[in-house]
Amino acid sequence: MDKLKMQSHDVTSSNINKIARLFPNCVTERLGKNGKPELAIDFEKLEAELSNDILAEGEERYQFTWPDKRAANRLANTPTTMTLRPCREESVDFDNTQNLYIEGDNLDVLKVLRETYLGKVKMIYIDPPYNTGNDFVYNDEFAQGKSEFEQNSGLFDEEGNQTIDPMLRNTESNGRFHTDWLNMIYPRLKVARDLLSEDGVIFISIDNNEIENLRKICDEIFSESNCICQFVWKNKYGAGGGTNSVAYVHEYILAYSKTPIVSISSDLSEDLISSYNKTDEKYSTRGGYVTQPLASTSKGARVNLMYDILHEGNIIKPPKGGRWIWSKDKFDAAYANNEIVISKNSSGYSVRFKQYLRDKNGKMRKGTPLSLIASVFNQEGTKEFAELMGDKRIFDFPKPSDLIKFLLSLNINGGTTDFTIIDFFSGSSSTAHAVMKLNAEDGGNRKFIMVQLPELTDEKSEAYKAGYKNICEIGKERIRRAGKKIKEENADKEGIDKLDTGFRVLKLDSSNMENVYYTPQEFDEQSLFNENVKPDRSSEDLLFQVMLDLGIELSAKIETRQMAGKNVHFVDGNYLIACFDKDVNESAITEIARLKPVYFVMRDASAANDNVIDNFEQIFRHYSPDTNCRIL
Repeated sequence: MDKLKMQSHDVTSSNINKIARLFPNCVTERLGKNGKPELAIDFEKLEAELSNDILAEGEERYQFTWPDKRAANRLANTPTTMTLRPCREESVDFDNTQNLYIEGDNLDVLKVLRETYLGKVKMIYIDPPYNTGNDFVYNDEFAQGKSEFEQNSGLFDEEGNQTIDPMLRNTESNGRFHTDWLNMIYPRLKVARDLLSEDGVIFISIDNNEIENLRKICDEIFSESNCICQFVWKNKYGAGGGTNSVAYVHEYILAYSKTPIVSISSDLSEDLISSYNKTDEKYSTRGGYVTQPLASTSKGARVNLMYDILHEGNIIKPPKGGRWIWSKDKFDAAYANNEIVISKNSSGYSVRFKQYLRDKNGKMRKGTPLSLIASVFNQEGTKEFAELMGDKRIFDFPKPSDLIKFLLSLNINGGTTDFTIIDFFSGSSSTAHAVMKLNAEDGGNRKFIMVQLPELTDEKSEAYKAGYKNICEIGKERIRRAGKKIKEENADKEGIDKLDTGFRVLKLDSSNMENVYYTPQEFDEQSLFNENVKPDRSSEDLLFQVMLDLGIELSAKIETRQMAGKNVHFVDGNYLIACFDKDVNESAITEIARLKPVYFVMRDASAANDNVIDNFEQIFRHYSPDTNCRIL
């Protein structure tokens, strides 16, 4: 039996393996911190392999850096032994929902999720702290103190003399103010990228305080070529507050893809839909239509787009210096179907084609999204929250769910309504609200994963007075109320009873395993079956950490049955079977083996006696030789 590692993915080791595949001669061995041999990269040899592309020491280059950037990068790659513990009592429809609500520092949560959800997340939306000076709550362990920062940043020389204009030393305008924020956001985005699918996208709300820095970070992590758009969101009805006589009425939403986007489209607005007002009896099922020009003045004409059109005895040529946008075959087919409109004007002939509201299958046409979003405002988010929760003062400036619903409805590379979205600064859970609303509208099967630090509410705040001791309690209650309201408002819609408005609550905590579990030199054959699980952990706690270790999604169906008098967990049918009870005998092992699971996991201390240990593998070899057996 193999031992489960029970910690998050080691990115550094993975990168070493990637280099080893490309340049095996650049991988060597050295003695690690524990005195045992380990693989390492010989950078001198690697430099030789890449000698034509290596920057010389001190050579000028384009780069974006700040104090402790390297530490932030290392932090993103460092594995964690932390785990997620289920909390049934705070969940809604725990056994059936595919949605997750996770409480804990989002960096550790992302690391814990990295292996299980690697490349599986279609969309990420986050609304991180804007770095306004009073909303910063994340403080990672590598953060510098003021004096250390000043020594590393060049503000002072070795003798303590100030080296820059003292007028620039204001905390909110110098590098340290931005450094704290950059060191917070950088590792989180770096880990988040690993979760995105190849056609996945990330949307990040931000204001003018950090937009320039955030864009540079995203260019580095996601690639400048994968920037979809820097959307401008007009977020206020009126003039809003102002600085230097300028009223700020907008924020930004940065959008990046993991790989180059082929196409992106959005639902048509009501105004655009109403413009399709021309009718055609032959194609009445396709709705109205508008006409669009067939001619283009774009340069670079191709031969197959340069042809004459014969109409009522007249020859119509492409525009001078231009071309048609369709091939001759496509045009001829459309002309025969009466889908071309040709009229004569003072300058010659106008050739246009009919663009219908719906395609041949009745599906509504999509449009090109605009870089300006001006259809939903912050005030609507506040109003929506107040109506749902009874008091707008419980949470300041919640994002309107319709803003996120618009992003969810964008069609990326053809689009789908069955995908997972993560929001790891989930706040009031506007994203979960948006997912449920859109699924109710179009019958989609989008799943959400909300992640939020359980930041305590101030005892003098309205949130605390209303009974919410931390932000997570606000977010969970909003999901409960929003789900109930959405079902009530759509009660007459077919299938609305199947709408998933539940969520599994999981809470970040230290590993379920004692420290000895992670100390190889203390884990030999003699101690293999000693107790190594913390006494306060339940069998369901262990199950979820095993699911993480084996890469099984945390929303997987779980069932617990009695077999030979023991509690046995079944995950995704017989994909994973786990038993953590004590005194497990050969009879129980045999019953489980006959079910032929893909994985079977048990505690090392579960065996009733030495005979069970001796016969364990033999039983599985006989009844289910393909089962992958693991131990805790």
